Amino acid sequence: MLPSKVVRRKAGRFVPVLLAGLILAACSGQGPQQTSNVNIQGPATGRSDYYLQQAQQSSDDSKTDWQLLAIRALLKEGKYPQAQTQLGQLPQQLSDVQQQELQLLRAQLQIAQQNYSGAQQQLSPIKVADLSSDQQVRYYALQIAAAQNRPSLALLRAYIAQEPLLKGDEHQSNIDATWQALTQLTQDQLNSVVINADENTLQGWLDLLNTWHANSQDPQMLKAAISDWQTRYPQNPAAKTLPAQLSQVKNFSQASTSTIALLLPLNGQAQVFANAIQKGFNDAKNGVLSAVAPAQSSALESATAQPAPDATADSGAANSVVSPAAASMPAQENTQQQPAAPASQPAASSAQIKVYDTSSQPIAQVMQQAQQDGATLVVGPLLKNHVEEVANSQTPLNVLALNEPEQIQNHPNICYFALSPEDEARDAAHHIYEQGKRQPLLLLPRSSYGDRVGKAFAEEWQQLGGATVLQQRFGGVAELKQGINSGAGIALSGTPLTVQMEQPQSVAIAGLTIPAPQSSTPAPAADSSGGSVDAVYIVASQNELQLIKPMIAMRTSSRNSTALYASSRSAQAGAGPDFRLEMEGLQYSDIPLLSGANPRLMQQAAKTFNNDYSLVRLYAMGIDAWTLATQFNQMRQVAGFAIDGNTGKLSADTDCVINRKLAWNQYRQGQVVPVQ
Repeated sequence: MLPSKVVRRKAGRFVPVLLAGLILAACSGQGPQQTSNVNIQGPATGRSDYYLQQAQQSSDDSKTDWQLLAIRALLKEGKYPQAQTQLGQLPQQLSDVQQQELQLLRAQLQIAQQNYSGAQQQLSPIKVADLSSDQQVRYYALQIAAAQNRPSLALLRAYIAQEPLLKGDEHQSNIDATWQALTQLTQDQLNSVVINADENTLQGWLDLLNTWHANSQDPQMLKAAISDWQTRYPQNPAAKTLPAQLSQVKNFSQASTSTIALLLPLNGQAQVFANAIQKGFNDAKNGVLSAVAPAQSSALESATAQPAPDATADSGAANSVVSPAAASMPAQENTQQQPAAPASQPAASSAQIKVYDTSSQPIAQVMQQAQQDGATLVVGPLLKNHVEEVANSQTPLNVLALNEPEQIQNHPNICYFALSPEDEARDAAHHIYEQGKRQPLLLLPRSSYGDRVGKAFAEEWQQLGGATVLQQRFGGVAELKQGINSGAGIALSGTPLTVQMEQPQSVAIAGLTIPAPQSSTPAPAADSSGGSVDAVYIVASQNELQLIKPMIAMRTSSRNSTALYASSRSAQAGAGPDFRLEMEGLQYSDIPLLSGANPRLMQQAAKTFNNDYSLVRLYAMGIDAWTLATQFNQMRQVAGFAIDGNTGKLSADTDCVINRKLAWNQYRQGQVVPVQ
């Protein structure tokens, strides 16, 4: 055994060495050489320049991890070229953990570059069980982003798998997004759903959807049905945290309609339109329509109704009355099966209606007077500038405006119900896209009316993911006749209709922010040679359409399969069998009342307005305005509000803008039949 002096002497010499070692260890712990502080499976809260600096100063052991963190930060900051460069500088040999992270990053870059199929290919081999909780959240967020908001069973499963990993606002957003994806599933998708035996959460969501569909028209029944569903599925995440839209049902209260102020221009150019709306409103209120209810009273079949509001009679000033173009067909000539009719109209109401003339005094005074007179609900005004004034007035009254402002303002007490050519054009874009067409040509009048329709169609088409739309303009009947006489015809070609689309916004899903691409490549223009055009949307009067269709035939072969579509502007009263034969194959949109949903009411209205179907449309608008007014709070508060009206199947969006699905009809062998 060593003497104690020796032990003390050796220990004394060891202390400085030990201290030096501890100091060196502490220094190295603060430096980039250690890998213990580099966690690529956790959150990355730093900026890219910090991570890049760490990568440059690190040894080979931790450099790759710092590079991966830098790529995450670059993607978060929207610096995609730099991220691409860093991806190319990664070493070939990676650990399993690094390889999984690399695939997540590559998928995120593919989504930022709008290569959604490429993103899905990157995600498919990832072993989810090997990911950390943070990585799993990102994995499902990338799956959701790659689905491009297109509802599907796979998208629902991604939301459901992500839900247990989230908290707070992100958890509520997940619940709301799951519900939105569920409600957007088509009936065909729902009919073909096959779920696994252990998918209890998905089964509960599907049952909630059935509960909503069965009770959405009655808020009180819907309240009770939701409570019953929560009892039956207590462990479902939606039972603990209802989707925001359904939670509003709990606070629903019926709006008072005891005194309604009807605001219309009773003098001037708009008077004739106001009179038609007022008559429809009064007939519905007084129960007159129940006397002409059709034999069948089921809801309009969705297969024969597509969203398409009508064209306006006035294609000029912004303050013109929103009035559809004359369009319809005589009921006695339409012998084919038509869509089922809306539900029977209710009996007379005891509500007090007071009409105010908006053409004789400022709209602010009219609103003030209506409030002093005890109005609980305002229907109107009709002119666009008046609607904008009301929207900016901060009125405490509930308002069902009969037009839309240029910029929709979301107020909890205002809804917007309008008929406009822009809405019909947007619906036509949906209808044509849903029929599988991808290269449309617009034949438009050379006027501001044509400008408005073309812009609305092109914007909606590109929102749907379509390429640039082609347009071709024409003059009036005289110009078209001259073209026929010269044998010029109409070639299916045109020039690109360019529209200024809103800049894409960042996608934020469960804490994963995918910024919009810094520069996106515009959608390719359709071939202006005419060879690729597969659909033509014609906005023309009946007389113009009679010339346009044969002019198209003059320049195309009989084997050409280009589909022809028209707005309701071309469907007018008095179109005889010769016209219907000439229009063989052409599809056009129309409101249910003028598509045979209620022939007796249509004939009565046509007689009242001397076959002026632009006024018949406004009469139908008045009828539907009464129905909407009596269900104002339900329309404003209850998710999925929808009714079958005379102007279409009506539904309210989140801004309480009333959207309408119209019937699409087709000329076939001299008859008019619903498009199937």
